[in-house]
Amino acid sequence: MATNHHDTGYKELFSHPEFVQQLIEGFAPGEIAGLMDFTTLKNHSGNYITPLFEEKFEDVVWSVEVTWQGITQRVFLYILLEFQSSVDRTMPIRLMHYVACFYSELLKQKVVTPGQGLPPVLPIVLYNGAERWTAQQDIYDMVQPEPPAFLRVYQPHLRYYLIDEGRYTAEELDRRQTPLSGVFRIENASASREALQQAVDRIVAIIQADPHKERTDAIITRWLKRHLQWLGAGVDLERLNSLVEDRDMLAENLENWAKRERQEGRQEGRQEGEQLGAEKTKRQTARNLIRLGVLTDEQIAAATGLALAEVHALRTQDRH
Repeated sequence: MATNHHDTGYKELFSHPEFVQQLIEGFAPGEIAGLMDFTTLKNHSGNYITPLFEEKFEDVVWSVEVTWQGITQRVFLYILLEFQSSVDRTMPIRLMHYVACFYSELLKQKVVTPGQGLPPVLPIVLYNGAERWTAQQDIYDMVQPEPPAFLRVYQPHLRYYLIDEGRYTAEELDRRQTPLSGVFRIENASASREALQQAVDRIVAIIQADPHKERTDAIITRWLKRHLQWLGAGVDLERLNSLVEDRDMLAENLENWAKRERQEGRQEGRQEGEQLGAEKTKRQTARNLIRLGVLTDEQIAAATGLALAEVHALRTQDRH
């Protein structure tokens, strides 16, 4: 996976237990979150990463206690941060490879033994690419055509849970009053300056109501500074130290950024208009020269600056 600003920023977000909890409670099936004791969250990121992985992707590994039918056990949350411009259809294969290597590391480091058995893993893919995710979510579904019944039991199965940020509408995210939903809303609004400002206003309101306001403000502000820098926003990031305290300054900077973009858009429109006008003049001059019947197509092309093929096309049109 190509590393970009999302990886670094999101990896920091999910180094904090409250954001892992918000991810599971807000975007995973309710029956999963209901079984978890989030006070037992433990960060293992970086502990079980083999050299094979280091240059390929950034992941986040947490464990949490789950109680099921009176039995409490520790489940590993394997969160893969997947931010590419296109969907990776090999994801089921990648996840199977990652989980297998993860188990190998647990055995190598004697966290578990073969006799004890392996702990359960919940693989989660967090994706925010431009197009919607369409890759298979279980490696078994990649086996095509479906094997005959006697072979099915021998085929691999590993399903990951997908969180595709772009699938959530602003209204759906608004129903989740958490800082993480605010982050997703900002990500989805980045193409529209007005929507971006609204999303920033919303996350500020969420932070102000947070019982750990100062901590949350610091975490989200660091993430937003990286995000605005990647967007190329004309914002004085050095002065942005707190979303809550510097809200008015940020709003003014975002408005100025929007104005500059509108002005640049008008200027580009004028330049395009002038270019189209010049091309139209060239074609009209070529038509006039063709009608005189004195110059060859090559001479007309040289005189007007048009391509020879275009002069040929204009002569054909003129005959009709």
